[in-house]
Amino acid sequence: MELNDKRFKRNATLGVGAVWLAFMLYFSLVKSLHPMVLSPIFLAFGLSIVFINKPFPFSDKVKVLRLLDFVMIGVLVWVSVFYYMEQTRIITRIPHISPVQLEDKMITLFLIVFLLEAVRRTIGWNLLAFVLFFLLYCFFGKYYPGFMKFNGFTIKQFCEIMTMTTDGLFGTPLATTASFIFWFMMFGSFFAECGGGQCMIDIGMKFSNPNSGGPAKAAVLSSGLMGMVSGSAVANVTTTGVMTIPMMKKAGYEPHQAGAIESVASTGGQIMPPIMGVGAFIMAELLGIGYGKVAISALIPAVAYYLSVFILVDLLARKNVHLHPERKANADDLKFEVNPIIPRLYLLAPAAILVYMVMSGQSLRRSAMIATVAVLVLNLIPGKGVSKEKLLEAFEDGIRQAANIALPTAACGIIIAACVQTGLATKFSEVVAAVGGQYLILALLITMVGCMLLGMALPTTAAYLIAVVLFVPVMLKLQIAPIVAHMFCFYFGVMAQITPPVCLASFTAAGIAGADSWKTGWTGFTYALVAFLVPFAFAYQPALLMQGSLLDVIQPAITLFAGVFGLSVTVSGFLFRPMPVWLRTITFGLALMMIVPETVTDFIGVGGLLLIVVFEKMAVKKGKAAAAV
Repeated sequence: MELNDKRFKRNATLGVGAVWLAFMLYFSLVKSLHPMVLSPIFLAFGLSIVFINKPFPFSDKVKVLRLLDFVMIGVLVWVSVFYYMEQTRIITRIPHISPVQLEDKMITLFLIVFLLEAVRRTIGWNLLAFVLFFLLYCFFGKYYPGFMKFNGFTIKQFCEIMTMTTDGLFGTPLATTASFIFWFMMFGSFFAECGGGQCMIDIGMKFSNPNSGGPAKAAVLSSGLMGMVSGSAVANVTTTGVMTIPMMKKAGYEPHQAGAIESVASTGGQIMPPIMGVGAFIMAELLGIGYGKVAISALIPAVAYYLSVFILVDLLARKNVHLHPERKANADDLKFEVNPIIPRLYLLAPAAILVYMVMSGQSLRRSAMIATVAVLVLNLIPGKGVSKEKLLEAFEDGIRQAANIALPTAACGIIIAACVQTGLATKFSEVVAAVGGQYLILALLITMVGCMLLGMALPTTAAYLIAVVLFVPVMLKLQIAPIVAHMFCFYFGVMAQITPPVCLASFTAAGIAGADSWKTGWTGFTYALVAFLVPFAFAYQPALLMQGSLLDVIQPAITLFAGVFGLSVTVSGFLFRPMPVWLRTITFGLALMMIVPETVTDFIGVGGLLLIVVFEKMAVKKGKAAAAV
């Protein structure tokens, strides 16, 4: 019975997915659709995929519950047909003046109820609770305390905002997902399944050797490369961690260290250009700029992040060997069979095509579609392609990913509409501005805490979108550039994935490593310390986001990288030998001075760090000379 159910789910997913793909091809190649038509149809497909794969609990025993899923799918088909047939009226109507029909109200009810149920089944109660809070606020705002008091919407006003305009359910987040993020999901799935993903992992694994943290460096490189394609920290951990974590343990890393390194490296993929997380694409749409500009802006902070992790794993490996020589791994124990890479480099061509097209300013949808076609064309090379079954698995995975992205973006549309249309966002901004408006650092700290709390409770994209509504207006009032404000919120939404107590990437890595989840979580948080400081650096020094001339960028970038080195030394507690606590404390202070964008502090930090390096090097030489005597 269970086998038949799995087969049904797969066949139904492939069937609905094929119709979904045909619709997206029609929209992309034949007839463009207005967002007010495209978004609801796209959401209907996503909800249908969820109801097929995530049935009601106990539906195997209570058949009427499973039947209810198919009734909901039938209603979604009607919704799709309605929007397509009524598109002229929907597009040309005048908001808040044209009448709202009974069908409009029914569709609003159906879509919101179905979406809430789909969110409960796939994402969980955290996001559901957020959405319910703001839905209740829309109607019962007059009962909310203090500055939140609001008269409330009528049913007509609610329907108008949520489903009759692009301010609600069908706002920028869902429209962006439907427009081109769908194609990036398909590309990532096919690219990974057809050998490109494994080739990236193997390139990283080539760095594996028993000296200076080779396996950990392989984990950092492999996870970083895969993260640029997958955009999911947890998925990245499960893909690369099964290979890298056991190797790190063999090389002498403690299980919690190995898990922490993998989770930190995997999480960084979402902030690493050229292909970042979904939130970065939405950021470009919200800012009204090309995605290429967002990717270029993110380059220096991302390099600083991975540089810090790379240096850290090297120092940790040296420290392990210094303190525990008996743990030094045998080279034979760390050998990992990797198929020859050069004959497979052609598999990376689709990724190169995608990067070139995106960075040259071409349409994101067109870029992703052409890159996907390139993957499929390469798969036709005789003797080189994967099986038909693998292609179907890739397609099924891509469809499910697209459905899973559609849900939080649509749900965030509800929250954003409730915050903006009720005036809550403005009131909240005024409160934050009153508390921290006189001091930029205080406003940034409040924003950091808020973004991280959102990131702990919600998927990264959802956390970023809500943070944009609640915190970005305050930052803009403090004369922070829009791209800096958005990137600040985006960074902390991402870093919540490795911030206790809710750090899914770290917990997943801990499971693979056989380590204590709590210890792994806090270790990962420590290893990623630079990611929690760099956003403050670019908030004070926008040149770190490529805002300004090349000369404006070079000096702060160099001092930032020097500060990153100091932080890595501090966290590892090792330079040429183990460092005492007092020296680590001084090094940490010097690193902060270099990250803070002031000329005086930069000189003090760089000079002080150079003195420590020279002092430690001379101390090690003296020790060796004394030992020789």
